[in-house]
Amino acid sequence: MSQAQETQPEPSQNNSMKKRPNELNLIWVDLEMTGLDPETDRIIEVALVVTDPDLNILAEGPVYAIHQPDEILNAMDAWNKGTHGRSGLIERVKASNVTEAMAEDALIEFLEAYVPKGKSPMCGNTICQDRRFMAKTMPKLEAYFHYRNLDVSTLKELSRRWKPGLMEGFKKLQKHTALADIMESIEELRYYREHFIRL
Repeated sequence: MSQAQETQPEPSQNNSMKKRPNELNLIWVDLEMTGLDPETDRIIEVALVVTDPDLNILAEGPVYAIHQPDEILNAMDAWNKGTHGRSGLIERVKASNVTEAMAEDALIEFLEAYVPKGKSPMCGNTICQDRRFMAKTMPKLEAYFHYRNLDVSTLKELSRRWKPGLMEGFKKLQKHTALADIMESIEELRYYREHFIRL
């Protein structure tokens, strides 16, 4: 186990499905940041989940609060201070000794058991924002993904325009913690697959 690991998540109930790395498996990611500008803001939490192509969870990766100095945390706006304060993330960040580089290396090691490098799109909600931050401070991890994105928010925007009533059937909890947000994104895509794409 990597010394960078801040918390050990509960093993997935589907861990028995773990097999050799599969290029069709999907890597889901979520970052929590101090703001929206990768030039001035920083990552404060990162989580990964691997699913098979049918969105069955194969494994939950380690979840890391990334240490940031007080001057970075104090510069957050009121929304970020309130949201990350209520979730307990700010205190976890202050207590953490995990750097971006430590988390990056450990997460790549985790992914190597499930997905070959360069095969999975980056999966999540509004994932281009996560990718911008990752490219800035975790470039090796960003390079592990295919250059394409699988963005659930694309289906959300299409649904809002083509079938707006459908959106009432899925309500997000908006917890704004990395692992919880990933799980919601996976569940949201399952919802759109059943009710919008209808596969």
